[in-house]
Amino acid sequence: MHSDKKYSTRSATAVIVANMIGTGVFASLGYQLLDIQSGFVLLLLWAVGGLTALFGALSYAELGSALPRSGGEYHFLSKIYHPAAGFVTGWVSTTIGFAAPTAMVAILFGGYFSSVFRSLNETILAAGLIIVLTAIHITNHRQSGGFHQIMTLVKLILITLFCVAGFTAEPIKGIKFVPHQEDLSIILSSSFAVSLIYVNYAYMGWNSATYISSELENPQKSLPRILLRGTLLVAILYVLINAVFLYVAPIEEMKGVKEIGFIAAKYIFGDSGSVIFSICLSIVLISTVSAMTIAGPRAFQSIGQDYSLFKILAKTNNNNIPVYAILLQSILSLIFIFTSSFQSILIFAGFTLGLSNFATVLGVFVLRYKQPKLIRPYKTWLYPLTPLLYLLLMGWTLWHITIEKPSEALMSLVVIVAGILMYLASIIIKPGKN
Repeated sequence: MHSDKKYSTRSATAVIVANMIGTGVFASLGYQLLDIQSGFVLLLLWAVGGLTALFGALSYAELGSALPRSGGEYHFLSKIYHPAAGFVTGWVSTTIGFAAPTAMVAILFGGYFSSVFRSLNETILAAGLIIVLTAIHITNHRQSGGFHQIMTLVKLILITLFCVAGFTAEPIKGIKFVPHQEDLSIILSSSFAVSLIYVNYAYMGWNSATYISSELENPQKSLPRILLRGTLLVAILYVLINAVFLYVAPIEEMKGVKEIGFIAAKYIFGDSGSVIFSICLSIVLISTVSAMTIAGPRAFQSIGQDYSLFKILAKTNNNNIPVYAILLQSILSLIFIFTSSFQSILIFAGFTLGLSNFATVLGVFVLRYKQPKLIRPYKTWLYPLTPLLYLLLMGWTLWHITIEKPSEALMSLVVIVAGILMYLASIIIKPGKN
């Protein structure tokens, strides 16, 4: 029987799917089209991003089964490297990985919803959504998980209908999905690598179930299945969604445009398409904010469990919900709503979280070397090939971002240094662990 104090496999898979399908897939194609106009290369981008996420999920599944505890990268890196590494990663995951994107998604929700109901203010809508979902998720796991399953199901139905309608619409002439000789030079270019950061950001969330692993039913067995199912499903959907965008809408209209869904919907549904798509995407974005409100605060909770200075974040209610951690993330998200810039945060967050994911996947090799006898209920499939491929793909992307987008890379360094200072403060001001 399902317990109010545990998330079912279905609910946890829904967390992954909803975390991944957010702003990235509905907004990044327009930026990619500025440098790449080949339909084959663009779809290859999303396929490569899906493989990268899948390779990462395979690696995280081993770490999650061997080190089963909520907290995600914070817990993994604390055990594998040093508590300071885990603390900084937890700091990055909560402030950049969840709070900032939660604000971005909420703002996008407000923008789409207010485009239909023009008398409503998008900032108030964004803030209101976060407040309502916070109230839902500080109750109990059954209400939280049940709501999340329903919203994720609605999201999948809407996306499926959108893809079916798109492929039955009149195609746009000019886009080519078959490879051409010049495509190879594009694939090997810095433009491809930089575009991958948009794609990798869109796939962010494939690791979210590791943040609630202590709250899963039988995590050693269920976590690998949850990670792989959720990631594979989203990868397939992403390729289909972008194929629809390219199939129905002119490239010139989508170049540099964030709201590519509006353009595609206009060609699929006619003049009323933008209204229909706005309402549908608003519903989709609700489940994304919901997922982030579930997963993100668990890293705050783990920090509170380990460091006395932040012990209030570890406190839970009678249903084992980390109320203060959820409230803190929601407050940070509300602050970000008034200070965020979509494109810069997208690159900045993608780069910063990419560094965190890189260090975590590298930890698979480190942990096997340091603790070869550690019980691993699940071992990474095709080890060492899959984690090595992940490191090569992610490392290649991060290198090109450092060269092409140095300001965003510098911002990431500032956040990391701030995390180190917070760690030192926790040791100096109030030393000791809970």
